[in-house]
Amino acid sequence: MNTIRTAIHDTTDWGCDLHGRDLAPRRITRRGFMKDGALALIGTSTIPAFLTRSVLAEATTAAASRKKLVVLFQRGAADGLNIVAPYRDPNYVAMRPSLALKPDQVLDLNGTFGLHPALASFKPLYDQGHLAIIHAAGSPDTTRSHFDAQDYMESGTPGVKATTDGWLNRALSTEHLSTKLSAFRAVALGSQVPRTLQGKLPAIALNNLSDFSVGGKFANAAPVAQAFQALYDDSTDAVLHGTGQETFEAVRMLKFADPAQYKPADGVTYPNAPFGNSLRQIAQLLKANLGVEAAFADIGGWDTHVNQGAATGQLANRLREFSDSIAAFWHDMGDDAEHITLVTMSEFGRTAHQNGTGGTDHGHANVMFVLGGHVRGGKLYGKWPGLAPEQLNEGRDLAVTTDFRRVLAEVSFRSLGAHNLASVFPDAEISPSTFLNLI
Repeated sequence: MNTIRTAIHDTTDWGCDLHGRDLAPRRITRRGFMKDGALALIGTSTIPAFLTRSVLAEATTAAASRKKLVVLFQRGAADGLNIVAPYRDPNYVAMRPSLALKPDQVLDLNGTFGLHPALASFKPLYDQGHLAIIHAAGSPDTTRSHFDAQDYMESGTPGVKATTDGWLNRALSTEHLSTKLSAFRAVALGSQVPRTLQGKLPAIALNNLSDFSVGGKFANAAPVAQAFQALYDDSTDAVLHGTGQETFEAVRMLKFADPAQYKPADGVTYPNAPFGNSLRQIAQLLKANLGVEAAFADIGGWDTHVNQGAATGQLANRLREFSDSIAAFWHDMGDDAEHITLVTMSEFGRTAHQNGTGGTDHGHANVMFVLGGHVRGGKLYGKWPGLAPEQLNEGRDLAVTTDFRRVLAEVSFRSLGAHNLASVFPDAEISPSTFLNLI
C-alpha cells in the first residue's frame, strides 16, 4: 500500500495541486404569491428590499463583463470512490467485490485513478484542461446526517447550527462593486432559495422561466405573471403601488430568456430531466445578460444504500445525467464559458466497504469538480489518504484531506472577488496562501 501511495503522489503531484401544475386564474394575495409562486424571494417578511425603487431603477444594468460562478449540489451523498475510482488499489477492489470498477471499465486519468464510465462527457473537458478534480475533499465535521451535513456545507460553518446565512450569500456581500447591481444577481433554479444563497443579499429562486416569460402587456402574460402585475398595479399600499410597474419591469426582463424561443448552441442537447432543464435555464439567464453573477442548482438521487451498481445501474444513470447536463451547459455557453467557473459538491461520501444490499452507506470524504475557462484542469488535486484499514476514517470511510471550504474559498475569491474570506468562512483560517491553485 505504501508503494501505491507513493506512486499516486509522484504521478499526479497530489501534494501540490491534488411539480408542474395548472395555474388557473384565482385570487392571489401578496402573502400567497410569495409562498406559492414560482418566484421565491428571501430576506424580508413584506416587500423585498431589492424590489424598492432605488434598486429596481438599476436592475436592468447587467454586469456583462463580470465573471460568473455556478454552484451545483449533489444531494444525498454521492459515492466519490466510484465517481473517481482508485481502480488499481487492492483495498478498493477487496472492499467492493461487486461494486469496484475494473481497469477496462474506467476512463483512465493517470494509470491509478479513473472516471466512472458514465462520466464520458467529462473526459474531454479534463483532457482539454478545463476540468479539475479534488479527491478526498469534505467537511471536518463527521456527522452522517444528511440534513446536518448539507446545512453545514451550505452555511460554510461545519458544526455550527446557529449560522443564519449561506456562504455564497456572504461571498457576494463582501464584493466591492463599482457597477450597478441587477435584481437577478443571485439566482437559484428551484422552488425556494437554497440555504447556500440565504442571507442579507437578496436572491431569486425560479422554478421555471416560462412562468415569467412575458410576451406583451397583461393579456399575453403567463398566469403567475398576470397575478403578479395585477397585485402591484391594484395595490393601495403606497410602497407596492409606487414601485409596482418597476417591479414588473424587472420580472419582464426574463422575456428575453423565453424557453419557447431559446435554442441551445448548435450540436448541444441537454438531458430531458430536471437537472438538465435547470442548467439549460441557467444558460438562458446568463446569455440574456441579466446581470447574474452567481447561480445555483441541485440534483438529488445519490443516496445509494441498495443496488448501487458498478459500471451500470443506479449510480451510473445518475452520473450520466449529471455529467451530460454539465457538458451541455459548458458547450452551450460557447466563448462565454471563458468567464464561468462551475463547482460541484455533495454533503459527504460513502463507506469504503459495500454493504449487504449491494450499496454503500453514509461515509465521509468525497470528490469535487471545478470546471472553467481559467481552471488549471487536467489533473487531480489534494492529498490521497489511502484505503488501508489504518488509513480509513473511523475504520470505514475515505478520510478528508482537503477541507471543502478551501475549494469554495478559492472559486469565490477568483470568480466573485470575495477577498474577505474570514467573513465568508469564519474560523476556517483560509487565505490565498492556502489555495490549491485551481484557478
